[in-house]
Amino acid sequence: MTRTVKFDGRPIWAEVSLGALVHNLRAIRKHINSSGEGGARRERRKILAVIKSNAYGHGIVPVGRALSKTGADWFGVTCSAEGVELRESGIREPILILTGFWEGEEQRILENHLTPAIMRPDQLRLLEKAAARSRKPRRGPVDFHLKIDSGMNRLGISPAEIPAFAHVLADCPHLRLGGTFTHIASSEVFTTEQTIEQEKMFESALACMKSLKLDSGIVHMANSAAIVGRPSTWYQMVRPGAILYGYHQFFEPPELNPQMEAKLPVRPVLSFRARIISLKETAPGSRVGYNARWTAPGPARVAVLAAGYADGLVRVLSNKGRIIVRGQFAPIIGTVSMDLTAADVTGIPEARVGDIATIYGTDGGTTQSVPDVARIANTASADLLCALGKRVPRFYLP
Repeated sequence: MTRTVKFDGRPIWAEVSLGALVHNLRAIRKHINSSGEGGARRERRKILAVIKSNAYGHGIVPVGRALSKTGADWFGVTCSAEGVELRESGIREPILILTGFWEGEEQRILENHLTPAIMRPDQLRLLEKAAARSRKPRRGPVDFHLKIDSGMNRLGISPAEIPAFAHVLADCPHLRLGGTFTHIASSEVFTTEQTIEQEKMFESALACMKSLKLDSGIVHMANSAAIVGRPSTWYQMVRPGAILYGYHQFFEPPELNPQMEAKLPVRPVLSFRARIISLKETAPGSRVGYNARWTAPGPARVAVLAAGYADGLVRVLSNKGRIIVRGQFAPIIGTVSMDLTAADVTGIPEARVGDIATIYGTDGGTTQSVPDVARIANTASADLLCALGKRVPRFYLP
């Protein structure tokens, strides 16, 4: 793919494979509509593609357009600004604002036909007031989704608050409950009962709603790891995030990882590369980088690449990360700085200024995935993806 990428300027870039993205969406759809159920379902489960945080760093508009063409049913964003950006790009599918809204956003939500999540009963009154005074003609009530706190203890109403919610909703003729959802705290962890407890609490909330004659609408619970390994959480719609971009969670116990990854094979969407802009021959004892945190044990060749933590090559990889040069791994040495990173290419004598350094991706048959780096950095793959800097140009490839 790197042969198709040509541009002027600082030699750092990301390649986004729309083909891999489309493959992943189709693989997820097939998995949730046939896997383990004795054949295809009559009622197709929907997919809400989570493209918040600039589509996990991949670019919200190009990713949204590609997924729209491939049949994503819904999109999930964090805030109304992300939803408006999608609308202005031509996206017409329903868009759910997963973390709700802040007072004052109601009109923007209505004007752009966004679907807010309701986290507290008092938010109903804010939305009802805005819907009642809206002059823009609508075909019916304004839809929203209700978020249930099933045990993550961040956002959402508790099952005990559902009667109070129902009482407020009864006085909101301009609103309609279009969906009910919750979020799983530890769906990749199979060494505790937390997810099972959350399922029970969510089922209890749905039963309470039914007893109050509340139509729960589209019910959804499953995030990426639950899509892979917990079919009981799939309901009518699922919400893939990381697996949409080709990355599985780290399952517990770790021996589950190969089994889970085999259930739903996905392809990495992003490659991240820069070029070597300097090579230095250093003597034994030479120190490299801020605070002299690496000392050459012998004669060394130090490569400097045009990538730093402002680009998304995170600082925690100082003295413990690695890159790929000419199909071989080269250790990152010294402190990763804002704009530059050094690597020891002593063992790659053919390395030259202008060579490509692959941070994530494949080069010469050698691969380093985002999860590989996440393990080194002791973080989540999504953390690294979202760290990809704005000044890194993205190239969208088939």
